[in-house]
Amino acid sequence: MKRSAHYSLTFVIFLLFPMISVSAAAQGEQQATLVIEGGTLIDGNGGTPLRDARIVIRGNKFEAVSRKGQDSYPAGAQVLHADGKFIFPGLMDAHVHYAGFLAELLLSHGVTSVFDIGGGGLFQLARREAIARGRVLGPRLFVAAESLIAPVKPGRAVYSLYTYEGRQGPMTVEKARELAKRAVAEGADLLNIHRGLSEEAFRAAVEEAHKGGLPVNAQPIGPTVYAREAVLAGADILEHASGVSYSILKDPSKWQGWGEVELHSLDVRPYSEMDEAKAADLIRLMVDRKVYLEPDLVAEGRGLTKQRQEWELADYSLLGNPSLAYIPEGSRFKWLSNYKEFDTWEPAERERLKKGFQNYERFIGQFVRAGGKVMTGDDTSFVGWGTPGIGIHHEMELLVESGLTPMQAIQAATRNSAEGYRVLNRVGTIEAGKLADLVIVNADPLQDIRNTQKIQWVIKDGKVLDRTYHASFTDPFAGGELEAPDWVYALKLANQEGVRIIAGLTDPTWAFGQPCPGIEALAPYTATEGGPTMTVAVQGVNFTSKSLAYWGERPLSTQLVSETELKVTIDAGLIARAGIFPISVRNPGPFLSQAKWGTTSNRAYFLVNLK
Repeated sequence: MKRSAHYSLTFVIFLLFPMISVSAAAQGEQQATLVIEGGTLIDGNGGTPLRDARIVIRGNKFEAVSRKGQDSYPAGAQVLHADGKFIFPGLMDAHVHYAGFLAELLLSHGVTSVFDIGGGGLFQLARREAIARGRVLGPRLFVAAESLIAPVKPGRAVYSLYTYEGRQGPMTVEKARELAKRAVAEGADLLNIHRGLSEEAFRAAVEEAHKGGLPVNAQPIGPTVYAREAVLAGADILEHASGVSYSILKDPSKWQGWGEVELHSLDVRPYSEMDEAKAADLIRLMVDRKVYLEPDLVAEGRGLTKQRQEWELADYSLLGNPSLAYIPEGSRFKWLSNYKEFDTWEPAERERLKKGFQNYERFIGQFVRAGGKVMTGDDTSFVGWGTPGIGIHHEMELLVESGLTPMQAIQAATRNSAEGYRVLNRVGTIEAGKLADLVIVNADPLQDIRNTQKIQWVIKDGKVLDRTYHASFTDPFAGGELEAPDWVYALKLANQEGVRIIAGLTDPTWAFGQPCPGIEALAPYTATEGGPTMTVAVQGVNFTSKSLAYWGERPLSTQLVSETELKVTIDAGLIARAGIFPISVRNPGPFLSQAKWGTTSNRAYFLVNLK
């Protein structure tokens, strides 16, 4: 079965940390005790802060929360003296397309949990496991293994970095059920539904997800399912508050075609024509159905906020740190260019944007005052709409600007996100028995929400983190199932249009000229670390008797089966350690279209799972 694709711009081969055996020493480490003594505790539940708190952490969980002087603790415990400081739960980013090189940026800013909504299948699930076991640095990762999307018009193919199947037709009810069931079976934490589904297919996917205990995060921007339809179908969370603007328009007929491109989910112009009565009605419905909004105000208002100059300069300074040189240049450029996106728009359209954003903030405030709950997200990724880590602090600031209290903004970044994604029993508040994630700052965030940035310590899983950046940092689980599937699709189209005939290559195995190869799949594409030597089928196009497969830069024993399949041998030594490894195919030149296509394929990724 062909699976969805998700890839990162970072591709690395790595030396993985050695496996730590369960020994007496390890068991002793698990029982290590950390005590935070003093400080004012904002536990995430919204009540009166506790002054002179004492928090006892044993292993990776909170053991006791009380007032200083009321409880004893082991003589050998590590103690952090937090007098005069303020403590709140580890922050959460509810909308991330996670890549491993984001780890240090997120953790250093106190973001200890993220919700990856972009699919990624078994690859992202493996990364989640590696982080959970301490084999890879990263925030606690909650994963949507599957992400449902379909063309918004008949005959239009789906092009998506994380969900690509080249579908020409609509997603059927049966297909929607199948993908939702697969997410449950794979062990996903949530299901993500994008645009293009019919109401029937949308409802079917929600039903299957809920049967399996998964929350549904949705981006309903049409053409038939918008916010109201998604809420009635049972969606739990609306990312970007997607579909809301269309559902509350004064005259939807003036916005024909809205939602046909995904960027419309990040365009606030429809809010400029908001119908107040429709808005109030939709708010009542969402509050009644307990639907959470994840507004992504940072992403929606990029370059439009009054804080633009301050934030832009801060981001430039942050990303100019030489120790962050490992961040891909394309990511750095995209995060910074977000501020400038609307600068060249016509004045009239820019004014519509500004008015739309003001109304959007006002709508969020109305929703919360009516009893609704919001969560913090910034749609960050390797080419995302918010700068990782610092973006959540900016999001909280915009929530306060929208009418929330600082306490409500902190809850949006902690308890609400955990509750909406159904993991409140594990994270989201500082209470005995929960996983020990918290942030300690040097000034009161309830007086000024910007004080959440004045971080002294970040604790995840009961351990005080090193918040510095390291130029040597690498991501041992970089990559997804397939790189550039749209490129392979275009390559196949070029073949159909007679490129080989024009080049005189009537036989693809002709020794003189070699077409550019492309990979569509590996079968199998997974193994377990320490496994034996194995044979893998590389499936794609333009393979010849001279094709050679590579594991990174290491050539593999390669045998031609047909123009669309190679058999390659992967030695046991290559899968001795867990991780994600790139496989590519190269054909020797020359070729008349070499200047356009080259002689090397895209990369497919082989997953070596943890034992």
